[in-house]
Amino acid sequence: MIDLPGYRELPPDEMLQQARAFYLHIRRRRTVRDFSERLVPRAVIDECLRAAGTAPNGANMQPWHFVVVSDPAVKHAIRIGAEREEHEFYHGKAPQEWLDALEPLGTDEHKPFLETAPFLIVVFAQSYGVLPDGRRVKHYYAQESLGIATGFLIGAIHAAGLVSLTHTPSPMGFLNELCRRPANERPFLILVVGYPAQGAKVPAITKKPLEDIASYI
Repeated sequence: MIDLPGYRELPPDEMLQQARAFYLHIRRRRTVRDFSERLVPRAVIDECLRAAGTAPNGANMQPWHFVVVSDPAVKHAIRIGAEREEHEFYHGKAPQEWLDALEPLGTDEHKPFLETAPFLIVVFAQSYGVLPDGRRVKHYYAQESLGIATGFLIGAIHAAGLVSLTHTPSPMGFLNELCRRPANERPFLILVVGYPAQGAKVPAITKKPLEDIASYI
């Protein structure tokens, strides 16, 4: 054990100021489906990934791997695989109730953003680790840990002035081969990252007020 590094207690008024500033910042984040082809410096993505890697996780196993895809050929192959699965979803797999819920968002099986955006970050969950001698080490709470790390990543991307989209074609097994990842890893989601296209549109949605999402007892 070591002493807690870097902690600085704030006076109550500054605590409130910082909390409110973060809320006002993060509330501007929106999921975007219209991306520009503008290039994004790789160094920016590196810093966002470093932030994701600081996320709390089960037993500090850090059960994640992030594959950053910029190769046009690989992005095209990912789009082909994703649209194949999405076509089946929208034309048979999905119950009508689910399709009705998606209708206001304007989504369908066509995913051009998978090629347009400069970066796709494919997030993989490691269900177990592999030691140099081949022995397996169980990873605890891998899915929960990935959810937290991905949240950090999305927040970091927003802080950098970029936009993102979470995409989860189902099933996603085709991503292991395309991203050359081993059998102990399972795709968690694809995070599409870049600048918004000029004139990008987003759905007119609202978020639940505090009293509907939290309670004190």
